[in-house]
Amino acid sequence: MLEMFKYLVGSAGASGYGSKSTAEEVSESCMNSITAIVTGATSGIGEETARVLAKRGVRIIIPARNLKAAEEAKARIVSESDCFDHSRITVMALDLSSVNSVVNFVSNFESLNLPLNLLINNAGRFCYEHAFSEDGIEMTFATNYLGHFLLTKLLLNRMIETAKSTGVQGRIVNVTSNIHSWFSGDIFEYLGQISQKNSRVYDSTRAYAFSKLANVLHTVQLAHKLQEMKANVTVNCVHPGVVKTNLNREREGFVTDLIFYMASKSRLLKTIPEGAATSCYVATNRNVENVNGNYFADCNDQGSCECKTKSAHLAEGLWSASETIVSTLTGKPQP
Repeated sequence: MLEMFKYLVGSAGASGYGSKSTAEEVSESCMNSITAIVTGATSGIGEETARVLAKRGVRIIIPARNLKAAEEAKARIVSESDCFDHSRITVMALDLSSVNSVVNFVSNFESLNLPLNLLINNAGRFCYEHAFSEDGIEMTFATNYLGHFLLTKLLLNRMIETAKSTGVQGRIVNVTSNIHSWFSGDIFEYLGQISQKNSRVYDSTRAYAFSKLANVLHTVQLAHKLQEMKANVTVNCVHPGVVKTNLNREREGFVTDLIFYMASKSRLLKTIPEGAATSCYVATNRNVENVNGNYFADCNDQGSCECKTKSAHLAEGLWSASETIVSTLTGKPQP
């Protein structure tokens, strides 16, 4: 009850920020030497994250499946500042549900010879119908987790090199959701079940919760690997809160709008600037320096992701399974 009260009134936590803090309020300024990739930046939380980072001077890469929507988002971001150089925002093609598209995006990005300081894995999808990617992977899992897993893996060396040459710590932010705790059961058995066409066990909410749990487990295992490598790069995951974004676009209508309207009036629903705050805080704030493998909500550190899931062995197993899937699809063994 006390935690709910603190959330509703926006009471500040140990960081000095709370549920009602906005992305602009929590982010550091003067970041002209920083380059960031923000997935899902064509609308909602991702666009707000990109906008605020751009306002702070960060060079932004917007990967997108819909290039028209990405160019429109870029125009909106540029319009926020008369003095902002539009050339510091680059739109590039990326379909996270496609392994081939991820590989091509990374190749194209590397050809730009840019540094990479921040990787914000924000893009998400909620599939109400049981659908599959071009690679035959269940669509929610492919977009929300597997695409980001491969993207991060392929960009990691560039991030490590950038941190080493500049002395500026690299940061990876995985956007998850507290709905990850709704998933129960054997994750490998469930992955096998939803990977079968005409599966009778498919439930859109459970599939989404599973993909968000996978994001947390990814954070756990990647944090261990970064520590073993002694890399000057960290990874943390964030829960943005409940925000009405295009994630719900497949169920737009009177009932959905009414639910979100009632939630907003009761202050349970965050605004988009509030929803983007935790991502911007973890990506930029000096208080998060050297913090690795933790879970953040309302711009406050909630502790280790490993403790939150109590499943380090699952994180290791999911990483191995993901490498196997990616190797099969690309025809190349993963390093």
